[in-house]
Amino acid sequence: MKSRNSVLLTHDVCTRLAHLLLEQNWLLCTAESCTGGLIAAACTDLAGSSNWFERGFITYANTAKCDMLGVPAELIGQHGAVSEPVARAMATGALAHSQAQVAIAVTGIAGPSGGSADKPVGTVWFGFGLPSGVRTEVQHFAGDRAAVRQAAVQHALTRLTELIQPRACP
Repeated sequence: MKSRNSVLLTHDVCTRLAHLLLEQNWLLCTAESCTGGLIAAACTDLAGSSNWFERGFITYANTAKCDMLGVPAELIGQHGAVSEPVARAMATGALAHSQAQVAIAVTGIAGPSGGSADKPVGTVWFGFGLPSGVRTEVQHFAGDRAAVRQAAVQHALTRLTELIQPRACP
């Protein structure tokens, strides 16, 4: 169960993200695997989110990643669903199959099973589709399934906010 603090923190980050997207007149879409729509849900919990949130793809199965986002099956076969190339392809595909200018893609291993020595439970790859290109990164979260998923939601929203906020001139 989510704590009141994590709900408030997520709400605060979503509010800041919404403001930044509205300033740029950008729309956001999500492509979610291990988070199963939790990022889209956090965004659409805000009243008025239809002004900046365009759509969410829940692509939990590999076939869904291929069918809905155009991720090449060979890419998944070669690198695995939880990988940098797949996170990148998910973000790219989300933008290509939406009207959004910005995308968050998440693919990971929330557990309790499914991990390996190379990709332990808690490994989550993120893809951030931006007008300037796609950025990717990996994070490793501790805790049970719910904790990993909540940490992934919080990281995705926080990191996208950091990536799109205007930089001060030196």
